[in-house]
Amino acid sequence: MAPQGGVPLLVLLVSGKRKSGKDFVAEALRSRLGEDVCAVLRLSGPLKEQYAQEHGLDLQRLLDASAYKEAYRSDMIRWGEEKRQADPGFFCRKVVEGVFQPVWLVSDTRRVSDIQWFQEAYGALTQTVRVVALEQSRQQRGWVFTAGVDDAESECGLDNFGAFDWVIENHGDEQRLEEQLEDLVAFVNSKL
Repeated sequence: MAPQGGVPLLVLLVSGKRKSGKDFVAEALRSRLGEDVCAVLRLSGPLKEQYAQEHGLDLQRLLDASAYKEAYRSDMIRWGEEKRQADPGFFCRKVVEGVFQPVWLVSDTRRVSDIQWFQEAYGALTQTVRVVALEQSRQQRGWVFTAGVDDAESECGLDNFGAFDWVIENHGDEQRLEEQLEDLVAFVNSKL
């Protein structure tokens, strides 16, 4: 059952590997659609908030791209998996509370259970968006393979998902990326 809040007209579930550009694509879409139309939701937000509370950590430092966050990443992943095993929709329900914009863009969808929860809660309003980037492009953005992170479900859970509704190629070709974003924005506008 969907939690209290607004009822969206469209839910975009954005996924991709680390340094593929998920957040960049999400922010590019929000800037084109406007903050009054599009809310960017991050499942990692409530996860990090709860983790920080339970472990006495600095939430603001866990939210940024710092060495502090990286020091806790593996344990946060393990802890988050335990929470999801007990309740697969725990973080999904928390992230949509009180959101009233008509377009919800979940910028860090990582697991089949995340997609299933949104599809069950919002049905045909849900679209999956996969951001892909060549390994070389990801490395240029600072990605380095980290055992226990890049081979964990949080990074690999959607590798065999099947057909995504949208695939955004973010290999570094700005013109190609812009064309893909324009197509997705036109689709979103057709739903408003």
